[in-house]
Amino acid sequence: MSDKNKSKLTIKLKRGGQKVKHGGYSFMVKGELPENRKHVLRYLTAARENLIRDLGPTEEDLTAAQIIIIDRIVSKLGIIRCIEEHIRENSVMVGHNLAPALGKGYISYNNSIRLDLRELGIDKRQADGVPDIQAYVKEKYGKKG
Repeated sequence: MSDKNKSKLTIKLKRGGQKVKHGGYSFMVKGELPENRKHVLRYLTAARENLIRDLGPTEEDLTAAQIIIIDRIVSKLGIIRCIEEHIRENSVMVGHNLAPALGKGYISYNNSIRLDLRELGIDKRQADGVPDIQAYVKEKYGKKG
């Protein structure tokens, strides 16, 4: 599509603004990490595997909804990790202001992950093993469940 066929808003958005350097945008749009962020992929893979293990213990034990939420968590976590790596390599401050990468988007992604984890039911440390509901009901109410 040529620039003539694009809306003026699209052209303005594409050309305007500060260029993002942390790699989170590339990860979100293309699913690719910059070369200097490849270690983040190992982190994300481990995070996904651990979330599955927390709920599963295997992916086959999860519902489609749980898998979707886990994958969304991993995507958002990838963006957050890219931003954090960028800040670690550069600075938290730009002049007298907080780095733009740590603005509302960063906070929103973190909050969204927290809500997704809560939705999955893993916002608190889970007890070891699977509870025996029938034994609990019998102990609590003195009858079979």
